[in-house]
Amino acid sequence: MHKLAEEFTLAPMRRLIKKQGDIKISEEAAEEMRRAVGELAQRIAEAAVENARKDNRKTVLERDIRAARIKEKERE
Repeated sequence: MHKLAEEFTLAPMRRLIKKQGDIKISEEAAEEMRRAVGELAQRIAEAAVENARKDNRKTVLERDIRAARIKEKERE
C-alpha cells in the first residue's frame, strides 16, 4: 500500500464512491480508491512543500496546495 494511503480509512473512500450513485462498493474497490487518493495526495503534498521551500518558507500555505493541484491537473 502507498505510504500515504494508510492515512485514510475506508469509510470515507466508500462515501466518495457512493456519492456518485446508489451502488454497492466492494472492499477491493474501496482499497483501490484509498491507494489512488493516497498517491494523488502524496504528489500534491510533495509539490506544495517544494513550492514553500522555493520561497524559503517553513510553512506550506494554501497557495502552495493550489499551485500543486494546478500542476497535477496539467500532468494529466
